[in-house]
Amino acid sequence: MSDPIPVTGLSNAEFFERHAAAGRIGLVGGALPGNRFIGRAQRHIIEGKEWSRWSHAFLFQGRRADGHHWVIESDLDVRHKHIRLGVQENRVEKYHGDDEYPSVAIVDVGLAPGRAQEVVAHALELVAAGARYSIRELLGTVWAMRRAGGQARANVLAQEKSFYCSAFVRHVFARASLELNPGLAEKNTTPEDLWRVTVPHTKWLLERERKPNMLRRAVGKMKARIAKRRTGG
Repeated sequence: MSDPIPVTGLSNAEFFERHAAAGRIGLVGGALPGNRFIGRAQRHIIEGKEWSRWSHAFLFQGRRADGHHWVIESDLDVRHKHIRLGVQENRVEKYHGDDEYPSVAIVDVGLAPGRAQEVVAHALELVAAGARYSIRELLGTVWAMRRAGGQARANVLAQEKSFYCSAFVRHVFARASLELNPGLAEKNTTPEDLWRVTVPHTKWLLERERKPNMLRRAVGKMKARIAKRRTGG
């Protein structure tokens, strides 16, 4: 596993602006309870049973005509009273909250521009097809991680046209004939597994101390953002 390049003194927004590019993998570790549950669940695949810092993964699409970096991800998003549960496009500013996402990273597997666009194209196909987020498959992976060799076998709760976040990222790279985690079943791939990809890569890590009151501030910011969306602000 390649050692990460530590980054300090930047906000999340500045970090993404400096290192984001089409075809790169984004990882975030959230401070909210759901994110921490995912980090804790991955302790079974980490030496010493430490919690993973990562709770979500996505693919960078690149900078678009609006001047913003966009990501493609399989996630749950609530906006203007509409719920999107599946593969979707979002601005990376969704992850600009320094308190809400104290750990962020970008993994670059060194794709040439044409190859990066191929990966992005496969991801956009899943957006157009309406691929769903799979909580069921996520639970299947939690089950697999608790058993020796479990991740190497097919996800027992696999569904058609459904992916959770890191399985989606793994899938679109595989469609472009790049296997990120040989020996692991595609739909048992965790954010931690993407952090530890076996192909040659470069990765940047920005990590802040998780202060005791960080969760409270993160919850407050999330509530304010949801309220703003509901009112159309």
